[in-house]
Amino acid sequence: MHFGLRIALASLSTHKLRTVLAMLGVFLGALALTGVQHVSQAMIRKAEIETEKLGPNLFMARAGSIRFRRSGGVGTSGDVRSFKVADAYAVIQGLPAAVAGAPFTQAPMEVRSGGIKIPSTLVGSTPEYQRVRSLELAQGRFFTAQELHDREMVCVLGSGIAERLFGGPGAAVGREVYFYRARLRVVGVCQPKGADIVGTDQDEQVFVPLSTYMRRMSNVDHITGVYVELAPGADPELARTAAAGILRQRHGLQPGQPDDFSLLTARDTIQLQQQALDLVSVLGLISSSVSFAVGGLGILSIMILLVRARRLEIGVRRAVGARRGDIVAQFLLESGLLSGVGGTLGVGTALALLGALYALGPFPAVFDPLLIAAVPLGSVVLGLAAGAYPAWQASRYEILDIIRSRG
Repeated sequence: MHFGLRIALASLSTHKLRTVLAMLGVFLGALALTGVQHVSQAMIRKAEIETEKLGPNLFMARAGSIRFRRSGGVGTSGDVRSFKVADAYAVIQGLPAAVAGAPFTQAPMEVRSGGIKIPSTLVGSTPEYQRVRSLELAQGRFFTAQELHDREMVCVLGSGIAERLFGGPGAAVGREVYFYRARLRVVGVCQPKGADIVGTDQDEQVFVPLSTYMRRMSNVDHITGVYVELAPGADPELARTAAAGILRQRHGLQPGQPDDFSLLTARDTIQLQQQALDLVSVLGLISSSVSFAVGGLGILSIMILLVRARRLEIGVRRAVGARRGDIVAQFLLESGLLSGVGGTLGVGTALALLGALYALGPFPAVFDPLLIAAVPLGSVVLGLAAGAYPAWQASRYEILDIIRSRG
């Protein structure tokens, strides 16, 4: 085997450019397959982590039909004005497994302080929102039930908003911010949370009493939806069925009419995001398969070239006692080595890029040992398959035919 490896390395180094081009397809295939699959797994794991932060018992009902975008975030279609505050409390009171609930409404809105203006998401809700969404405060407090009742002009800032407007949480409490002409006093700042299960950056949100938002800031009579905390061990499907019955009855929907609302659990969002990522995974598989196919054809072509160029070597080896199986093994070793090196380099490059992405990006570090081991192994198998015909062809050469052709 050591002697055969020396021959293989010498042969491949003789045709450097062809060797590199043959390896390139396998390299790109391994790079694409390893990279895309790991990024997809990291994005799914990120969603799972966000769900774990919220707890497995979060249930949401909101107006319109939800769809997750492949680029992240959530889109809503349909009638988004049909959900009322009374609907939210009917859902909270009608679910036997409900522990707490908070109606909410949200809208993108510019917030400013002094000469600084930044985009934000304004969220109107009740004091129960803090519990249901597991918000922790870095400074100050959340608004109270009395402030909700009195429609007080107070707010709680996300950490990102506080940082950008005031330089940090400590400097924000007690200050004032403006939404158009509405002036609100900051009573608290949340700890950093990152993106939630539907892709909204919670650090770029501003929380206000729901009554303040609906009556003193926007003058609307509809809300976005309601968050409900279910009891531990509660069946989310039973909650979904009960909530659907309540909302369909309240909205006057007849049998056969589609829902004008969406019902989601935290686990549902992971599944929907995974479905949105399926296309990315499929495209990654297609691109890597094409690259592997090109690499296999490249290996096949260079091995055929090597067999023809080394007819004399084959004849000499046969003359000194090499069997047909030895010739087959030699060329299979070369094709397997060629493909295996390309696949290993592709995986190594992908892991280096993933390490940089995990270090700089918002994704958790996910490495799949099975995939990392399988891609180089699969590359070797591809090389053996591509080199099978040239190796068989080399083993069929007869010594006398080679001597005649040299003559």
